[in-house]
Amino acid sequence: LTNTNITDAQEMEIIWTILPAIILILIAFPSLRILYLTDEINNPSFTIKSIGHQWYWTYEYTDHGGLIFNSYMLPPLFLNPGDLRLLEVDNRVVLPIEAPVRMMITSQDVLHSWTIPTLGLKTDAVPGRLNQTVFTATRPGVYYGQCSEICGANHSFMPIVAELIP
Repeated sequence: LTNTNITDAQEMEIIWTILPAIILILIAFPSLRILYLTDEINNPSFTIKSIGHQWYWTYEYTDHGGLIFNSYMLPPLFLNPGDLRLLEVDNRVVLPIEAPVRMMITSQDVLHSWTIPTLGLKTDAVPGRLNQTVFTATRPGVYYGQCSEICGANHSFMPIVAELIP
């Protein structure tokens, strides 16, 4: 009741194994190219380097005079009425709206994460590695974030404040 031509179809097995693999490769390469191109920016208006330390951030405006400053969390005694406790810093990052901004993020000691949820930004700061994110903000305001990596006992005390101005 069996036919030896049906059970011995090795050519057919090779075809139905290789053909889907070729189709997947043909779909993957253009998608990877588009994914890479959406992450690149050719002409950012600002490039800012952010370096994570325990328990503060250092910012470098590399394109505009090499301005370097540290951003520490304000202790409760120095808060003004209306300031947010555990989120306010002594030096805010000031950025323009409607201009492409490239953030280059790294760390000096342990893993950190530069996160501003309302802008949709989260990039890990890894020692010895320079990560980059690009964004264009459309609304002015003050945006708050924190280190969202478990980088130590006080990782939630590394606030990030970006002030976006026209």
